[in-house]
Amino acid sequence: MKDNYYKLRNSNHRNRKSSYSKQQSNYRKRQAKKLNYKKVFVFFVAVILFLYLICFGFSKLFSKDKKSVTATTAVQEDVSINMAVVGDIMCHTTNFYNAYDAIKDTYDFSNVFTDIKGYVENADIAIGNLETTFAGKDVGYTGYPTFNTPEQLAKNIKDLGVDVVSTANNHSLDKRYAGLVSTLDELDKVGLSHTGTYRSKEEQNTILIKDVNGIKIAFLSFTYGTNGIPVPSGKEYCINLIDNDLMLDQISKAKALNPDLICVSMHWGDEYKLKQNATQEKLADFLFENGVDIIFGSHPHVLEPMEKRTITLADGTKKDGFVIYSLGNFMSGQVAENTMNTIILQLKVTKHSDNKVTIDSVNYVPIYMYDKGSGQSERYKILDINKTISAYESGNKNISEKLYDTLKAAKSKIDKIMSME
Repeated sequence: MKDNYYKLRNSNHRNRKSSYSKQQSNYRKRQAKKLNYKKVFVFFVAVILFLYLICFGFSKLFSKDKKSVTATTAVQEDVSINMAVVGDIMCHTTNFYNAYDAIKDTYDFSNVFTDIKGYVENADIAIGNLETTFAGKDVGYTGYPTFNTPEQLAKNIKDLGVDVVSTANNHSLDKRYAGLVSTLDELDKVGLSHTGTYRSKEEQNTILIKDVNGIKIAFLSFTYGTNGIPVPSGKEYCINLIDNDLMLDQISKAKALNPDLICVSMHWGDEYKLKQNATQEKLADFLFENGVDIIFGSHPHVLEPMEKRTITLADGTKKDGFVIYSLGNFMSGQVAENTMNTIILQLKVTKHSDNKVTIDSVNYVPIYMYDKGSGQSERYKILDINKTISAYESGNKNISEKLYDTLKAAKSKIDKIMSME
């Protein structure tokens, strides 16, 4: 009986053990299936994340580098600018007498420029030759032969649209060194850039550079002399005289700044001659051979020929060069033959994608310094010759036949000198 009991007990125990083992096995199988599901889920999530990174993440990660590469490899576009250049800005006694406003006790020259202002202010850069001084009222305003002009002219020139003036000429020291310094101070007050005369050696060694729409232009200026007025001892820096060594030094300093163009204003030549002399030609060759691109001549007070040429440098490379031997007067009270006939020179310059610079076109606007005569209000006005001739031919009764004939004759002379033949 006891034996049967133990047999039954052992049998039940084995059955329970077997059942428990089966349960444990089934549990492990269920757990294994759950782990497999988790692994599959994690795997799919990992795949999705990887695909996302490929499509979006990496592109964002390296987008900065791509932009940098794009910027580096982008092709530089051609850049063109238009230059306007005028001749001698002078002021004789009759000019500032007529500009005086007794009611306001001041001077205003702006009406002189109204007919031609658009040509100057619409240029990308405008250049002129300032052939007077601004030594101040206390010194006394004077005309020829030692000029001292009301400083209001500086503002009127700036308002006209002129950006740069050459100040090295035979009248720079008309009011001695103090007048030269005062002139530069007045130009600085109105924001007119200048080159050719200086208040210190440091200023002389600082080359005027203008960045015009991405084209860097260096401006230099030199004069043959100062009308016998001695340059003050110890202040030889105050004016650039025409001297090969000084010109080479200034050109070298300009080149060190890596400009795209070097423009030089030269006060040279013979007064009232309609053609350049041999010295002007020799100096122009010297300047071109040493890296100058454009030369603006002044001093004769009348127009002289202009020339565009191809320059071959020492290393065999070629480039465009341009010289006008004299731009004549722009504003003055002179009445001698040809001194009232002048132009606004227009140059189109292009910097190409390979950094080569070309002078694409040379044009001019014929203008005339009209003097109505003493006692007339707004006595002086610079006229656009072509526009005035056209207005007369269209029936404008405000233009006299005499003025029309004068302008026709002036235009003929201008065109003949400027023909570049």
